[in-house]
Amino acid sequence: MPRIAILADTHIPSRRAALPGFVREELREADLAIHAGDFDSQAAHESIVDLAGDLTAVTGNMDPVLDLPRVATRTAGGVTFVVTHGTGSPAGYEDRVAGIVREHDAAAVGVAGHTHDVLDTEVAGVRLLNPGSATGAAPAARATMYRAIARNGELEVELLS
Repeated sequence: MPRIAILADTHIPSRRAALPGFVREELREADLAIHAGDFDSQAAHESIVDLAGDLTAVTGNMDPVLDLPRVATRTAGGVTFVVTHGTGSPAGYEDRVAGIVREHDAAAVGVAGHTHDVLDTEVAGVRLLNPGSATGAAPAARATMYRAIARNGELEVELLS
């Protein structure tokens, strides 16, 4: 029954100086973490790796210097996650991300960022999660992330802010 910290769009240091305390605490407490891109710097990536220990992460459009994949897959507690940043126009975002998930594993939960808007929805049979921005970087109104519990193929998700 792993506890999973799901976050994205930290944008450190371009938009924020550091992670909020609740995000740091959740990363320390989680069994593993998923980051959907836009760390914004090598230092931010390394800090999150140090806090989380076990991190699955992808590159975002603001991560040109990080050697991370555009899409990553991770299974925990019987739930498979397909992680991508979701780069591109806001128009068609949900369909674009759901399409990427279906290309990799149609039964997986999609995790993406990019818009900074919290999302938990289903698109054509694919559950999509966007944790918003973990630092509250604009256009987000506040810092948000998800705490997820995966158990026997079922996923419970709680928004933290």
